Amino acid sequence: MTMDTTMTLRGAALAPDPSGALAWPAERTLVVADLHLEKGSAFAARGRMLPPYDTRATLDRLAELVERLAPERVICLGDSFHDRRAASRMEAGDVARLRDLTGRVADWLWVTGNHDPEPPEGFGGRILDELALGPLTFRHEAVPGAVGELSGHLHPVAAVVVPGRRVRERCFAFDGGKLILPAFGAFAGGLNVLDPAVSGLLAARFEVHLLARGKVHRFPRSRLSPDKASPDKA
Repeated sequence: MTMDTTMTLRGAALAPDPSGALAWPAERTLVVADLHLEKGSAFAARGRMLPPYDTRATLDRLAELVERLAPERVICLGDSFHDRRAASRMEAGDVARLRDLTGRVADWLWVTGNHDPEPPEGFGGRILDELALGPLTFRHEAVPGAVGELSGHLHPVAAVVVPGRRVRERCFAFDGGKLILPAFGAFAGGLNVLDPAVSGLLAARFEVHLLARGKVHRFPRSRLSPDKASPDKA
């Protein structure tokens, strides 16, 4: 394990944050993936009762990042809303909070995802299918063979065995040419990076930047542990 967690992708220096967001300091850009706002209320509508505060918790964390990092651009990499009716289920206070956040950032970008192919309007920002910015491409789902790509969708997590215990947490998955971000949403769940759905998109000697105890920890693939049981999928 090493604490040097800076990643360089096609010459761009990227800094993973313990929250699960990614900073591109040279471009004053903050990137988050898979907010899944109103996932809790969607599950409640189907009879699965979850605490109804996931949207508020996610927005609290996002607001802290905007306050601390003062980005000029925020890129949300798809599945920002859990489904097409998510906006109609949001509490008025959360609606106002999100509008305030987008209004505080010069350029807020909603990349479309499979859960929100048509993100709701009225929250500010711009909607687009993908974004090319300098040497990098931002999209929701990774494209096999793409280089200089940042994506979300798969909600990567990694497990490592450390003295006395096994740790399984969200992570960034990085192979030098492609970066998959962890889900930022409070109820997002995760898929082990050793699952072929994730590892099959990456070079054989990829690494992870694991989020644990308020820090980012870098591990090579050789240190990772598979899941014994089936994980929650994206």
